[in-house]
Amino acid sequence: MRILICEDSVLLREGIARLLTDAGHEVVAQLPDATALEAAIRASDPDLAILDVRMPPTRTNEGILAAIGIRSRGDRPRVLVLSQYVEERYAADLIASGPAGFGYLLKDRVADVRDFLAAIEQVASGGTVLDPEVVTQLLARRRRDARMERLTPRERQVLALMAEGAANQAIADRLYISAGSVEKHISAVFQKLELDPEDGNRRVLAVLAHLDAPGSDQGRPHDAPGGIR
Repeated sequence: MRILICEDSVLLREGIARLLTDAGHEVVAQLPDATALEAAIRASDPDLAILDVRMPPTRTNEGILAAIGIRSRGDRPRVLVLSQYVEERYAADLIASGPAGFGYLLKDRVADVRDFLAAIEQVASGGTVLDPEVVTQLLARRRRDARMERLTPRERQVLALMAEGAANQAIADRLYISAGSVEKHISAVFQKLELDPEDGNRRVLAVLAHLDAPGSDQGRPHDAPGGIR
């Protein structure tokens, strides 16, 4: 199999190359960043590209953007992404781009040579490989999202103002409702988000759930009395 490696860590890059070569694969290119990735793919025509999630110059999402770009243009090369830890949003974006011929593994998995080589073969043959930790965290995120969907539009507005740090009376003033109504909405939010009444940090946990949800800016109140009551 012809494989391209794009990884900024010299030790990891060389280590992976050695593993692949010893297993009978051909490493056609080794890159320290995604700058010359497109040219290298055109020149070497790899069957599989192994990409690090974070690479120079910003070390944020260069590898993810490169992977999405590769997958948007067809089924070659297949893509295996390596990450130091789970990047939930990026993992979800990549999976959404199509599951075939795709893998997302934590770098710790490379140490298990047999499993790593098996993952290489599976992705290259058009299969999907997801690190167990990736699956666990994405399922947890889905659960959080499902809880947010239970909230009414008014409860979302109250929660959005809580996220801004507004106290109950300030929320009441902004939404033109009574402080008692605000307390009832907050209580409903806690209940629907399954936050334990004995947890003294429920307000913080509710805000975190709001900020983690897709479209967290939706449902924010308008400074007009004509909104939802």
